[in-house]
Amino acid sequence: MAVMPSSTSVQALQALDLDPAFALHRGGKLEVRSTVPVRDADDLALAYTPGVAKVCSAIADEPALANEYTWVSNVVAVVSDGTAVLGLGDIGPAAAMPVMEGKALLFKEFAGVDAVPVCLDCTEVDALVETVVRLAPSFGGINLEDISAPRCFEVEDRLREILDIPVFHDDQHGTAIVVLAALKNAARLTGRSLGDLRAVVAGAGASGVAVSRMLLNAGIGDIAVADSKGLVHEGREGLNPVKEALARDSNRAGLHGSIERALTGADVFVGLSGSTVSEEAIASMAGDSIVFALSNPTPEVHPEVARRYARVVATGRSDFPNQINNVLAFPGVFRGALDVRATTITENMKVAAAEALAGVVSDDDLSAEYVIPSPFDERVAPAVVAAVSAQARADGVARR
Repeated sequence: MAVMPSSTSVQALQALDLDPAFALHRGGKLEVRSTVPVRDADDLALAYTPGVAKVCSAIADEPALANEYTWVSNVVAVVSDGTAVLGLGDIGPAAAMPVMEGKALLFKEFAGVDAVPVCLDCTEVDALVETVVRLAPSFGGINLEDISAPRCFEVEDRLREILDIPVFHDDQHGTAIVVLAALKNAARLTGRSLGDLRAVVAGAGASGVAVSRMLLNAGIGDIAVADSKGLVHEGREGLNPVKEALARDSNRAGLHGSIERALTGADVFVGLSGSTVSEEAIASMAGDSIVFALSNPTPEVHPEVARRYARVVATGRSDFPNQINNVLAFPGVFRGALDVRATTITENMKVAAAEALAGVVSDDDLSAEYVIPSPFDERVAPAVVAAVSAQARADGVARR
C-alpha cells in the first residue's frame, strides 16, 4: 500500500510548484512511447509472443540484426555519476537526474535521437567502466556527462578502447567543437587565421583540456593553459598525467606565473574555470582581441566589461550574443555517427562538426555579435549530421 506524504510534504511541494522551473520538472521531462499499435490479439502476437521469438532467434544467429530490428541503433545512454554537475559540483547521481533528463530531451528535440538518462551510484573508474560496458548492448552510443576530472579522461579512454560504439564525453568534446567553430569565425571576422592567434585558457579540467587540445590540433599559433595554481608549463610540480602531457604540447612561449601575465598581448581568452579575470587583464590584451568567458552562470568577466576592449565576446549564457552552447554540437554529432553506425567518433569527425557549424554563419551574416549560430537555427543539426557522417566514412569507421 502506497504511503501518502504528510500534509507538510504536500504543502512544501505545492510551494515548490509555484516556481515555474519546479512546475516544469514535475513528473520528469521524459516518457517512453510505443512506435507500433497493439489494438488486438494479432498485433499482440506480432509485437510480443510468439512473433517476437522469430526476431530474437534471428538476432541470436546474427547479432548485427539488432541494429535493424530493435531500437538500439537510435538510442544513446546519457551516463553520469553526478560528480561535476553544471556549476553545482559533486551533488550525486539522484540530484544529477534532472540534468541528464534535460540532455536526453535535447537529443530528441534537436536531432531525433532517443536517449536514456543513466545516473550511476559509483565513482571509481573501474566500477564506472565495468558498469557502462555491461549496459552497452542496449545502446547505440554512450554520452558521458558531468564526470569530474581527471577521472573522466580515463573513463572515456577505456570505454573507447573496449566498445565498438561511439563514446563521447560532451563536457570535453561538445564544448571544444563549439569553441573551435566560434573562434574560426571570430578570426575570420578580424581578418586572421587560427595560426595567427595566441590564446590563453583559464581552466584545466575536462572542458579546458579538451578545448586546448582541439585548438592545438586545429593549428592555433600558441596556447597557454592556467589552473588554480597558475600557468601549466613543463617542469611545474604537482601536475597530473593529463596536465603533464598538455604542458609538453602547449605554452611554447614558456610563460610562468599568473593568467593575468599571460593575457598581456594575447589575442584570445577562453574562460572555463569559474574564476574571475580582472578588467585590467582584459584591457592588456592585443587589439581586436577575442574573449570567450564561458563559465555559468557567472562569466569570468562581465560581457559589458569585456566589450570595452574586445572585438568579439562570447559567453555560455543565452541572454548575451554568441552563446557557446553544447547543444549546437552533440545532437548532430551523435545523429551523424548513428546514421552510419560508426564504431567511434574520431578527431576528424569532431573537426568536421566544428567546420560545418562555423559554415552556417555566412560572410554576409558574420558580425561581432554573430560568430556562432543559435541553437534554434534549423540549419545547424543537418549541417553537423552531414559533415560527421561523411567524415566517418572517410575515416573508415562507418559500418553503412
